[in-house]
Amino acid sequence: MSGSDRPDAGIAEATARYEAWLATQMPLVKADLELKHHAMRAGNFPFLRATYYRWADRWPAIVGDVATAPRVLAVGDLHVENFGTWRDAEGRLIWGVNDFDEAWPLPYTNDLVRLATSALVAIDYHDLEIEGRRATDAILEGYTDALDRGGHALVLAEHHQALRDMAVQRLRDPESYWDKLKVLPTVRTPVPRAVQLALARALPERHLETRIVHRIAGLGSLGRPRFVALAEWRGGSIAREAKALALSACTVAGRGEVRTPPYAQIVWRAVRWAAKGDASRIYYADILRRGVRCPDPCVAVQGTWLVRRLAPDCSRIPLNELPRKRDEERLLHAMGWETANIHLGSPSWRAARADLKRRNARWLHDAARRMAEALDEDWRAWRKVGA
Repeated sequence: MSGSDRPDAGIAEATARYEAWLATQMPLVKADLELKHHAMRAGNFPFLRATYYRWADRWPAIVGDVATAPRVLAVGDLHVENFGTWRDAEGRLIWGVNDFDEAWPLPYTNDLVRLATSALVAIDYHDLEIEGRRATDAILEGYTDALDRGGHALVLAEHHQALRDMAVQRLRDPESYWDKLKVLPTVRTPVPRAVQLALARALPERHLETRIVHRIAGLGSLGRPRFVALAEWRGGSIAREAKALALSACTVAGRGEVRTPPYAQIVWRAVRWAAKGDASRIYYADILRRGVRCPDPCVAVQGTWLVRRLAPDCSRIPLNELPRKRDEERLLHAMGWETANIHLGSPSWRAARADLKRRNARWLHDAARRMAEALDEDWRAWRKVGA
């Protein structure tokens, strides 16, 4: 039994059992796991990013009726640092959700509450300069606006100047990005044949001379194998990454079935796929194909590996890489909008919109505050582990 089947398990036990379950799917990188455990003690925001398995376990019991909502194909592990940029097929700069490792059919409220919780935590940890209620209201307003208008991708080439100004701040020093990649150690252990082939196919030309390095990145996925192929191509540096994918932590979460509101019964019969996830299926490729998005042509799921281009304009944006002067409310509104873009890819989005209209004005802030308090309790307990 996984720790995620034990909602009453302490954080140390839940973590150990989750990692034991994850190790049945892939060989874990022990040194990276130790780094993850250390980062989890450093602050409650990195703790939130690193422990989606705990969130999946606990959130329905903590938020109550908020978890009783129509399901969509959701991001799952959504937070304010799971956003970044990429280039679409036209070469335009696009902003949106960066990672879908934990994609799963969930109540639409999961993504909103987790995003709002991360904003409340980031106000203290990252000096996000906005009052808590305004932050959650901005997320909810962006989400509602996008559902009402049918959504649209956040293309930075022509529109969204404020968002563009925030997103391109880090692009002013591309040399530092490549310098960090080039000093990574070469992988000395055998690289899986499937990874070698996937990386070779992802390069712009065949038979390029590459060096495969080990990259330490992320927090939720830290400990999973990652291989990056570095090469020089026509006057500049290029990189492609292969990251091991796993089943979502939701497959082992002890959350039980969530009751469906009576008015949504007809919709649920029409979208039976969303009522319960397939515990043998990784949903990363599914969520990439759905929603109102401009896809990254350099991202592909190949078996149990995610292959993608790495570049200064094609990566996650940490909050500390945004300009100091920024419009926090506009940024959070855009995050809510992009969340709706993704949910619009599910046939049940109309049921989600109807459910949203029945809720009071404070539901998101109240749920996020309760989750932030539970998170802080877990983080303080984790800090005592190994202390």
